[in-house]
Amino acid sequence: MTPAVLWRRMTLRAFLAGLSLSLALCAPARADSCDGLTVRLIRGTGVALAGRSGQTVVFRAVDADRMSLDCAEPRRLLFRSDRREPPRTFFVLIGLAAKTLTGASAEAVEALALRLHQDSLLTGEPQLGRSGGAILRCDPGDRPDGIGVGSLCRLAADRPPRARGLSHRVGRG
Repeated sequence: MTPAVLWRRMTLRAFLAGLSLSLALCAPARADSCDGLTVRLIRGTGVALAGRSGQTVVFRAVDADRMSLDCAEPRRLLFRSDRREPPRTFFVLIGLAAKTLTGASAEAVEALALRLHQDSLLTGEPQLGRSGGAILRCDPGDRPDGIGVGSLCRLAADRPPRARGLSHRVGRG
């Protein structure tokens, strides 16, 4: 490892230790709090905290041009790359984040994200899939409207209907 990488890791560890201590002392203990999930995402993926505005937490990630967490229920992660075909590490990041958010297999979600991304490029349409406890949607890069340049994937936890407050009759025909 280069000295710069070692320095970043040491700085990140010191930041996480301080953040964990402040959360333990100042915040009410809630296992699924936004702050707690933010810390788990930092530890599980290696991203850095860039900032927070209301319910949205933004991260700095080497493997994505943008990674953000929406803490409103249901919690969702957004991954954006300015490239139409992002590097493999973009999909690895999605897998690691899915493992942290949902407990799903990182490798299975990584493979799903890559497949959905490729299918979205072929069809020109958003693609949706599930793996373990994760729901993933990937949108095509070059849309005809000119708005969507690059790659975009959204990740959320798959919850049974009762957990979302819906009756068992919803969705049955």
